Amino acid sequence: MSLTISSGFDGGNGELVGVDGDVVNIRIRPDHAGPWFQWFHFAIHGAQGRPLKVRLVNAGQSAYPDGWPGYRACVRETGDDWVRTDTSFDGEVLEIPYTPQTDLAWFAYFAPYNQPRLKALLDEAARLGHPVRKLGWSVQGRPIWCATFGTGPKQIWILCRQHAGETMASWWAEGAIERLATRTPDPVAERLLSKATIHIVPCVNIDGAAHGHLRGNVAGLDLNRQWVSPDPKTAPEVAAILADMDRTGVALSLDVHGDETLPHVFVDGSDADPASSAKQNAGVEAFKAALLAASPVFQTKVGYPVTYGGPEAPGMATRAIAARYGAVGLTLEMPFKDSLEAPDPILGWSSHASRQLAKDTITALDAIVDGL
Repeated sequence: MSLTISSGFDGGNGELVGVDGDVVNIRIRPDHAGPWFQWFHFAIHGAQGRPLKVRLVNAGQSAYPDGWPGYRACVRETGDDWVRTDTSFDGEVLEIPYTPQTDLAWFAYFAPYNQPRLKALLDEAARLGHPVRKLGWSVQGRPIWCATFGTGPKQIWILCRQHAGETMASWWAEGAIERLATRTPDPVAERLLSKATIHIVPCVNIDGAAHGHLRGNVAGLDLNRQWVSPDPKTAPEVAAILADMDRTGVALSLDVHGDETLPHVFVDGSDADPASSAKQNAGVEAFKAALLAASPVFQTKVGYPVTYGGPEAPGMATRAIAARYGAVGLTLEMPFKDSLEAPDPILGWSSHASRQLAKDTITALDAIVDGL
């Protein structure tokens, strides 16, 4: 049976270059109007029992080639879990040797999170009585959804997946929403929601997610550089969120991401901004201490230098929101590789790990909410 490759689905990315026996050459498609690429998600049909060599031929030109050494690809055949399989990288080509046990095998940079799953998550939150609203519309007219929990006076905003290929951020959002929306008694969540109102945007870059982008929206912009004065035509996603933030105010913002190169969970905070106040800096430190206590995977020894972002740093959400509202600004990063603090030889860093980290983060937020 001949091999076929497909990626024409929600979040798909992978263009067939050619097949030579059991060698499958695939090119990762760059983002629309943007220079970035690294995310891949495609299916191979008709390869049961064949020892494939799947080669991503342009991996060496990707946005973060330093992320490939030590990386293990995600593969799924049956069931819901994406397991890890070894790769090799020669500086140009990422090779994934893999023998499918069934006729259909899926390959991805990380466990995908599609729009039907997002809709089901938000529908369930609404069914349980939590407001779900459209903040606005993306460049291509997709709704920017926000789910709100609690009635307390402290306004906490959580942004997920500004960079479309960082799907662990949507899995994180699912974990957070599961804990906040549950009907099962949860004294920690209940206490937090009596003191705070939490707004969660589970997928900021909804167009990029649909098209299988790594970072940019369809106008070619990195949305996490647009937070000072977003153009409502080219960055309507950010403009819509900021408009609602202006309405509610912000005591703390948490921007949830994935990092391609570092095998750790870590936080980058608004304390890196020299203009950040003593209270804001103390809030960042309090959150780190609380998450260290709540989560076995979080660490503070490895992270970004204070110079991260360079001249674009003022336009990043964590710094810009902190400056605009006097808020505590936080960026939470999860790995595409495994976490060295809690390695999993089967799943690596996974959808399960992302969801659990979110639930632990709720515990950390409860520990610091009084000081916001």
